[in-house]
Amino acid sequence: MTETPVTGAEPTRPATRTHCPYCSLQCGMTVSRIGRAGITTGAWDEFPVNEGALCRKGWTAGELRGHRERLTTPLVRDRATGELRSADWDEALDLVAARIRAIQDDHGRDAVAVFGGGGLTNEKAYQLGKFARVALGTSQIDYNGRWCMSSAASAGNQALGIDRGLPFPLADIEQTDLVILVGSNLAETMPPAARHLDRLRERGGKVVVIDPRLTSTAERADLFLQPVPGTDLALALGVLHLLDARGLVDEEYVAVRTTGFEEARRGAAAWWPERVERVTGVGTDELRALVDLLAGASAAMVLTARGAEQHAQGTATVLGWINVALALGLPGAPYSGYGCLTGQGNGQGGREHGQKADQLPGYRMIDDPAARAHVAGVWGVDADSLPGKGRSAYELLDALGTEDGPKALLVHGSNIVVSAPRASHVTERLDSLDLLVVCDLVMSETAAIADVVLPVTEWAEETGTMTNLEGRVILRRRAVSPPAGVRSDLEVVAGLAERLDAPIGFSTDPEEIFAELGRASAGGKADYSGITYDRIEAEAGVFWPCPAAPEGLAAHPGTPRMFADSFAHADGRARFVVPEFVGAAEEPDATYPVHLTTGRVLGQYQSGAQTRRIRSLPDEGAFVELHPMLAHRIGAHDGEPVVVRTRRGEMKAPARVVTTIRPDTVFVPFHWVGANRLTNDALDPSSRMPEFKVCAAEVTR
Repeated sequence: MTETPVTGAEPTRPATRTHCPYCSLQCGMTVSRIGRAGITTGAWDEFPVNEGALCRKGWTAGELRGHRERLTTPLVRDRATGELRSADWDEALDLVAARIRAIQDDHGRDAVAVFGGGGLTNEKAYQLGKFARVALGTSQIDYNGRWCMSSAASAGNQALGIDRGLPFPLADIEQTDLVILVGSNLAETMPPAARHLDRLRERGGKVVVIDPRLTSTAERADLFLQPVPGTDLALALGVLHLLDARGLVDEEYVAVRTTGFEEARRGAAAWWPERVERVTGVGTDELRALVDLLAGASAAMVLTARGAEQHAQGTATVLGWINVALALGLPGAPYSGYGCLTGQGNGQGGREHGQKADQLPGYRMIDDPAARAHVAGVWGVDADSLPGKGRSAYELLDALGTEDGPKALLVHGSNIVVSAPRASHVTERLDSLDLLVVCDLVMSETAAIADVVLPVTEWAEETGTMTNLEGRVILRRRAVSPPAGVRSDLEVVAGLAERLDAPIGFSTDPEEIFAELGRASAGGKADYSGITYDRIEAEAGVFWPCPAAPEGLAAHPGTPRMFADSFAHADGRARFVVPEFVGAAEEPDATYPVHLTTGRVLGQYQSGAQTRRIRSLPDEGAFVELHPMLAHRIGAHDGEPVVVRTRRGEMKAPARVVTTIRPDTVFVPFHWVGANRLTNDALDPSSRMPEFKVCAAEVTR
């Protein structure tokens, strides 16, 4: 791969412009080689998303290269001893293929499942979906991105006709008058983005943060609302009620650009401020202060994140806040609108091109005959040979090893043992499998229980595209060669497909795969057909949709901003969808009297499989954050261990006594084993998102 010299790099080793391996900002950075095996990261000042800024995770991302725990040879579990032993690649892939054949011969095609990840490149996500449906012939594929922004995706599709996290560039935040962050701790989860909030406030704009905890982001807020976990929808209904009561609805916009407002108006009519206060704990004066800010803003944005979305009512909650934005005429207006702050690095692109159980490339639905015909034509297979819709992520894991569930699972880019809700139960299901294959960089908690572990490349050792939270398709360039013995996920997929006698070949060249992805996505909602590697590099990323231009016409410019003229429904109008508040799936009671919520900390990322191994990042371990009033009631002291119990399990960790959390709530970060043993596996009926963000708990010394 071509390496681009960058000013300030080591004089003898040119740096490569690439992107951070972590969150959905996909910050631009440079990577330089040091010594025989090491790499170091530097600033790429010209990349517009982060302008050279990186968080501590980005600055230290190179430290995993050459780490003593890096996997560099395939491992196979010895059936006699139960231990993992080294194997060569042919032995490992031959074994996996033979056992897949045997399992499918005995139990059918759907007896083998695939579980992907929101950190995989678009090329890997595309090939994984193609591999599942063509080489394996299974409908059983989903990915951990189902647990990221699927509720926002479901709501966006219902209300706006399309799912793109932000329908405008992130930098537009600086130019609006008011930003409402619902369930987002932007300053800790994606720190370089927080500068947009600071610049907004320097211009005189306002920031509202809605969160059960007074976070680093909330400390930047002009107005901070601290609702009971799981009540964000009631708050949105209360806001819509007051907007209507005060005559603040943009009636012309609603009449011309939307449908369904009268039903939404009637649904919000019962949510007067006093009722909202009783349900949410947010005072009537605070609710009115929020509406006052909306009334005084000529431009405003409503942005949701996991705190609002990871609920059994996550889709309904997002719909409630989209209704607020539509009532004010925000979507499509300059520096205004609704958006979702995607979490995982490729949470957006990862689901657009085939990793989800119900989707084909281009955000086509797998049960649509026209979509099946188009994609099958690109792949060179019969449309009737493609399987139908499979199980969603948690439902897939819950079915593992059961009589009619998969007997084998191939895992790419996910540490399920740590990240799944009701994790102890999911681990039992993984243990019940006839075959568990895990592709990873290190011995994650999931790899440790696998039958076969395949060592794969890390971000700096491979080329591929990602789609960031803005819908900007960016290019990670390979900066260094992988260690001897390590292969890419693309090579794993191709090797298995060949051994399984797949009817078509599987390329391992990422640029060739991306070109095919473009053809497969052409005409779909997420149309990448006009995007090439050269365009991405020349334009610092290209926003989808970007269809290929007819011959002789200028290239499509991409779509940085959506909805200016119409929405993605057939009639061009947005939909008000009436959400009904029912609350959390599990409310506190005498046995479990407090709310438990989970989230991230600044120094770690996702399941921590990579970041916990980087020395420069603080690995404080799990902790339990609780209010002094609750600590006093149970006799707990700061730094001393407490036990948190739910109906699904328990964990023990040091107490962190703070005044920044609600007295009826405890917080546990999910980067370490433990937190997700407690979380609730109740699912959103639309998105199938588990209720990570709230359940009933007991805390004792």
